[in-house]
Amino acid sequence: MKKTKQLLACPVLMALGLGSAHADYTLNLTKGVTQLSNELYDLHMLIMWICVFIGIAVFGTMFYSIYHHRKSKGHQAEQFHENTTVEIIWTIIPTVILVGMAIPATKAVVDLDRTQESEMSIKVTGKQWYWDYEYLDNGIHFESHLDEASERVHRVSTMDPRSVPNYLLNVDKPLVVPVKKKIRFLFTAADVIHSWWVPELGWKKDANPGFVNEAWTYVDKPGTYRGQCTELCGRDHGFMPVVVIAMEQDQYDAWVKATLDKQNQAPDLSDQTRNSLMAHGESVYLKNCVACHQIDGKGIPGWFPALSGSAKVTGNMDQLIGFIQAGTSKMPAFRKLPDNELAELITYIRNAPALGNNVGDEIQPNKITPKWDDDE
Repeated sequence: MKKTKQLLACPVLMALGLGSAHADYTLNLTKGVTQLSNELYDLHMLIMWICVFIGIAVFGTMFYSIYHHRKSKGHQAEQFHENTTVEIIWTIIPTVILVGMAIPATKAVVDLDRTQESEMSIKVTGKQWYWDYEYLDNGIHFESHLDEASERVHRVSTMDPRSVPNYLLNVDKPLVVPVKKKIRFLFTAADVIHSWWVPELGWKKDANPGFVNEAWTYVDKPGTYRGQCTELCGRDHGFMPVVVIAMEQDQYDAWVKATLDKQNQAPDLSDQTRNSLMAHGESVYLKNCVACHQIDGKGIPGWFPALSGSAKVTGNMDQLIGFIQAGTSKMPAFRKLPDNELAELITYIRNAPALGNNVGDEIQPNKITPKWDDDE
């Protein structure tokens, strides 16, 4: 009896779960906000209705024949073989149908690769586990990571994902593009195969190491459009979303100016309070280190070392700086970090209670100097 109740409870719970998610559940393609996405949607609907018509015709004929020509009504099975007329008919009709579907499908495939006459180009590089964007026309270059709120929640089992808006679909720095302008994308990867996908744009494109793939878009209306990596690119594959913000041209121009001004500014190397170093250091850690070393600093045994109680982390400061700047075969070289972020990170990992370390020291941004530690 107990097992019977359990079996009956399962479909009830499943139904309740589906009911709560019904608002986000659809059975069709996203129509999108680009010419390409609408063309692909129309092609999808055309092929679907052709398939529906064929299914109704074939199964309707089959069921009609089974019912009206059954043995109980006195019908005898017809004996025939190699009927030339029938064979010609069932060869010609499918051929006509396939050719009719191939014409719009070929046009759509050709349009997908029509990157000529683009007005701007963006290079997209997939990395474990974030996206690197480079605007080839104006020099803007930045990395786009999973936002801190999602990063923190998915690594702490006691936190509720529903408390975070756009959980796992938000980033710290979105890709910003202008509307009504043809944009060419160049896709590659630095480590493994990734795949860049935003449903509203109508396509996805693989980013392969050592290769460059092209795609293009022309966004019709402003808005925020979200997607994600659709290739199984590693253990944190589910945590590298894509966010595209489309703006009117004047807003985009203002964003470009502000972004370039900030990008060209030298990092702020002024002294910070201990609390400021720790707070900013946590953000740097969540963006760059948490995937391997985990939010509690215990790492992944056999793969990535623990930071908690590590002699390298809590030992000589200069050696630690050099080690982080130089990297290892498994850890990238963090020479890319500006001195202020490196100082914040080092202060945090040496003293964060969440990591179990408490050296009791700190380092200011203006005390950071290059110390490559390539032998480590």
